[in-house]
Amino acid sequence: MITQETVSAVPREGKFNKNAARRVRAKGKVPAVVYGAAEPAVAVEVDPKQIQKILHSETGHNTIFDLEVSGSTAKVMIVDWQYEPIKGKLIHIDFKRIALDKLIRVEVPIQLTGVAVGVKTSGGILDQMLREVEIECLPGDIPSSIPVDVSNLNFGVVLRVSDLPHSDKLRFLTAEDKPVAHVVSIKEEVVAPTPEAEAAAAAAVPAEPEVLKKGKQETAEGAAAAAAPAAEKSDKGGKK
Repeated sequence: MITQETVSAVPREGKFNKNAARRVRAKGKVPAVVYGAAEPAVAVEVDPKQIQKILHSETGHNTIFDLEVSGSTAKVMIVDWQYEPIKGKLIHIDFKRIALDKLIRVEVPIQLTGVAVGVKTSGGILDQMLREVEIECLPGDIPSSIPVDVSNLNFGVVLRVSDLPHSDKLRFLTAEDKPVAHVVSIKEEVVAPTPEAEAAAAAAVPAEPEVLKKGKQETAEGAAAAAAPAAEKSDKGGKK
């Protein structure tokens, strides 16, 4: 989707290494690279607030906007972005120049609408297995999402890519037979016992009474004692 948003970028100079990138972030900016359209790649720095606004818009990273660098403006898209894993801040962005008259491949989200009959009347759960689909179209025809009504979806029926609304302006690249969603039944979840629970269960099993253990020991000792005189008599009888 093409917007009127304009992002200003400042060219970066000097060495493009980790230390240079840290200095850019220390100023409150984000290091980025612009490439594509058979033009040289340019290292720039941009305002992260503008990029976050685009990424969180309705069309997200599929948004086509103007990037102004040193007085020159080009249509671009965000094709890659990285977040710092702990604080969640943007740390790098890749922009790609877009030619409005050439087909482009993008992934757009699938939006399920309505309440499936298998959920409404049978108490099932709607399971969405595919959340994005890859399409090919002109940049100006990129949809914000692919909506599909699941009201008639019942148990045993699988919604596939072929069931999504098609248009002459775009071509689906994802396999047509790939499943998108279906209704599943609710099953009782079986929770595996934790090691602590297993240890507690083992401790709760009553141990063999000590008296029984002693009784067994005494019985064994008594049998041995009874066998000793008999053996002694046998030896004496043998000597006779």
